[in-house]
Amino acid sequence: MTFSTPRLSRTTRILAVGVASAAALLLTACAPASTDDVVSQTGSATADTSAAKSLSDIQDAGVLVIGTEGTYQPFTYHEGGSGALTGYDVDVATAVAEKLGVEPSFQETQFDALLAGLDAGRFDVVANQISITDEREATFDFSTPYTVSRGVVVTAADDTSITSLADLAGKTTAQSQSSNFYDTAKDAGADVQVVEGWAQSVALVEQGRIDATVNDELTFLDYVKTNPEQAAAIKIAATTDDVSRSALVTTKGSDDLVQAMDDALAELKADGTLAQISSTYFGQDVSE
Repeated sequence: MTFSTPRLSRTTRILAVGVASAAALLLTACAPASTDDVVSQTGSATADTSAAKSLSDIQDAGVLVIGTEGTYQPFTYHEGGSGALTGYDVDVATAVAEKLGVEPSFQETQFDALLAGLDAGRFDVVANQISITDEREATFDFSTPYTVSRGVVVTAADDTSITSLADLAGKTTAQSQSSNFYDTAKDAGADVQVVEGWAQSVALVEQGRIDATVNDELTFLDYVKTNPEQAAAIKIAATTDDVSRSALVTTKGSDDLVQAMDDALAELKADGTLAQISSTYFGQDVSE
């Protein structure tokens, strides 16, 4: 990841997933289910502005068509597995659509088909914790970020030996080998045990079998919010230099739509809506 947010397990899943579209879309990944795994997508195709989205066309139609995964808790998922579509990204995209004066229409598809669907004109925008990278910006247009997540070092609550990333030298951590956080821990000098993801790594921390795990902040926040009985046993002991910024994505050249989404997000930040949505899912503001 570039690590993109954290399914926090959003807790969490920071997964690196590869995908191909008309001109090669690479999925790496900010996304806040588990996060030694955060999911993100990377576009490497040549930018095609012929499919640019027009704000006036969207407003004339009265609908903003939004591509999303629907299986990525707490960002975009169904309550109880089969209930209404909900989640942090869903609520943010819905609020943006309302600011544009249109209805949101969510179209669900597999994660690795989201950007391809955007290229194919199936969606106006994608809302699914897509992190901003230089490579993606060469192919797609992004709004201003509505999620900012940092890498964190998680330890037992009573551990005082780790207060910085450098303190991982000689310590034992547990990481998913496909995660960028594996490299972060390894480069810091940690002895890294390979696990499948956040659930295993945090369990090892709680059991005292390892010293720490490096993961996405959103994953941690989601975990302590949904598992309050375990929250007192762990803490964020330090942060890393990893920062993931996720935004709404649309086709290249959609200048007036991007400006309108930016204005909407600015209003939602100013009136406290983004902070309120963030608090609902993470217990604190993750929009900045």
